[in-house]
Amino acid sequence: MAAVDLGTTEWKGPDFHSGHQSPEEAGDQQEAQSVMMREKYQLSMWLLERPMIKELVHIGAQFVGYREYANKTEEKLAEANKLVDTLAQKLEQSETARKKAELDASQAKAEAEKAKAKVAGVEDLQKRLDDAETALNEHKAAQATREKAIIKHLNTQNRRFLGKTNQDFELEDPDNDPLLDALSFLEFHGTEVREGMEHADAGLSRLFPYFFPKKEEPKTFLALAKDFNPPEDLGLKMRQENMKIAVESTVALVVDSQQNIDWMKVGDTEQIEQAKWRSLIKAAKPNTKKILAYLGIKPSSTPSSSRPRSS
Repeated sequence: MAAVDLGTTEWKGPDFHSGHQSPEEAGDQQEAQSVMMREKYQLSMWLLERPMIKELVHIGAQFVGYREYANKTEEKLAEANKLVDTLAQKLEQSETARKKAELDASQAKAEAEKAKAKVAGVEDLQKRLDDAETALNEHKAAQATREKAIIKHLNTQNRRFLGKTNQDFELEDPDNDPLLDALSFLEFHGTEVREGMEHADAGLSRLFPYFFPKKEEPKTFLALAKDFNPPEDLGLKMRQENMKIAVESTVALVVDSQQNIDWMKVGDTEQIEQAKWRSLIKAAKPNTKKILAYLGIKPSSTPSSSRPRSS
């Protein structure tokens, strides 16, 4: 087989389709086609044995391989892009979840701090409440002790009033409270003492000019009462003063009668017995009333018959 220059030689087969053919021509044409097919086969085999064709076939095969590889690469690239998109979406979701988790964590931390502050506030409030309760209990204990001391003091005062006035009281409607009941008793005793002081003040004020004619009456009841309670016996002193006036008045009346009297003998009363003295006083009563009336003195209903003391 002769060499063919593929760059310049163009092979063309016979034209089997030009015009109308007879059966003989058709048979010849089939034979010619068979021959042509064989020639094409031989030519193909010859071409495949050529180095350049082999190289071209190899290049074509590589091109086909590269195209398949490219197609597969494109598919893998598309899958990779899809995976990247999926991963990006998941990353975005993960980032959103992370931000949400951080926000939730921040809120949880804030809530925890707030709860911690509340717990601390509750603990502080509980401590203050415990301190207040302790202080209240201490105050109650101190108040109870103080009330006991006050009750004891009031009862002591009531006993002292009872010892001075000999007047006891009984509550008609007690409060069943030791402090209030003791205070009620003290009010009763206070009322009694106040009324007694009013009467005593009026009585002592009335008597003051007779016992202290040259002295000014005090302004307070206590000072007035002290004046009536000196070391000496005011009653005895008043009695002696009255007896002195009575004796002087009697002597003056006797002197005025111009009778001779032995006054030394009259003044000697040591030898007179008590019974005789009472008899003499009784016998002198009719004349005593006249003398007292003369002097402007109203006699008392029960005159004293005690024996006078010598001066």
